[in-house]
Amino acid sequence: MRTVKDNLIRIYLPATLPDLTELRERGQLSLDSLGGEAHAVTPSLREWYTEGDEEELEYVAFTRAAQAALRLLRPAPTAPRRRVVISADLSPTGVGAADPELGSSVIRLTGPVPLAAIAAIHVDDARAEPEVEAAVKVVEEALAGDADAQFTVDATEDHELAWYDVSEIDHIVVPPSEGAA
Repeated sequence: MRTVKDNLIRIYLPATLPDLTELRERGQLSLDSLGGEAHAVTPSLREWYTEGDEEELEYVAFTRAAQAALRLLRPAPTAPRRRVVISADLSPTGVGAADPELGSSVIRLTGPVPLAAIAAIHVDDARAEPEVEAAVKVVEEALAGDADAQFTVDATEDHELAWYDVSEIDHIVVPPSEGAA
């Protein structure tokens, strides 16, 4: 896995807007709220994508986290239909290999992710909601190999996730009494 400054590993966490509320209120994200899945540039991904440079490998891991965010939205019908990916830098002791399959970017986290480890938050804007909603409905079918469903899921990639500094979390998360973010 790629290390960033100070021997930290850059990871990408699929999330939802309600997860950002937890992050803001508790100062960390629990493993339960993350659905147990995170992504990074793993040795398996690096071996599979031999022609890619580090930036391309990071993009693959990030994109897979964005697709995993669709899976988190499926059982959460009241969550706003926006993908969220949280970039974090963790100590190698907080990250373990999860999937030895060639090309996998999936990693295992050994504990909660503290707010202090968050490097950036990436969120769809409102214009993506129709495509995200459509993709949420068929993401499992896409993962099972349905080409039409995969086309629908791929349409979400036409929307770039907006970048936010972690200090802007209050601008992303809107209290439930004020409506969805």
